[in-house]
Amino acid sequence: MVKATRFWDLVLLGATALAVTWILVRVFYGSVPPIPIFAGASLYLVAAIETVLAFMIRSRIKDHRIGPGPNQIHPITAARAAALAKASALVGAATAGVWCGFLIYLVPQQSVLDAAGADAPGAWVGLVAALAVIAAALWLEHCCRTPEDTNDEPAH
Repeated sequence: MVKATRFWDLVLLGATALAVTWILVRVFYGSVPPIPIFAGASLYLVAAIETVLAFMIRSRIKDHRIGPGPNQIHPITAARAAALAKASALVGAATAGVWCGFLIYLVPQQSVLDAAGADAPGAWVGLVAALAVIAAALWLEHCCRTPEDTNDEPAH
């Protein structure tokens, strides 16, 4: 069984990525290639897929369509989706930290460096995408939980 993702694990990972990125960008910004506007946009696709998957799994679990048959979700598939959700939340937190590290450097530099002004929109797109992945992953993880038994009858 996969343990639920803890909020503080995400915060710690994001904060660590932020600090390391900020230090590296501060030292090596002149060597960093320009950040394209859609640099982090691929994460939107991941967030969308995980959201759709979450609603599909939630629907099948809610309707008690769990098992190996057609139109059912196999328990192993739900467990794999929960593991994917946990991994995605961690990747999203690390990515959000990286984009925040860039933005903490770039935003104050926009009035001084033209490159910072050109790089900031791509960092904002990446940050929002990373936050979308975190939200979608946590929703998918929530949807993969087993339903609470409300009666004392054994499950069939």
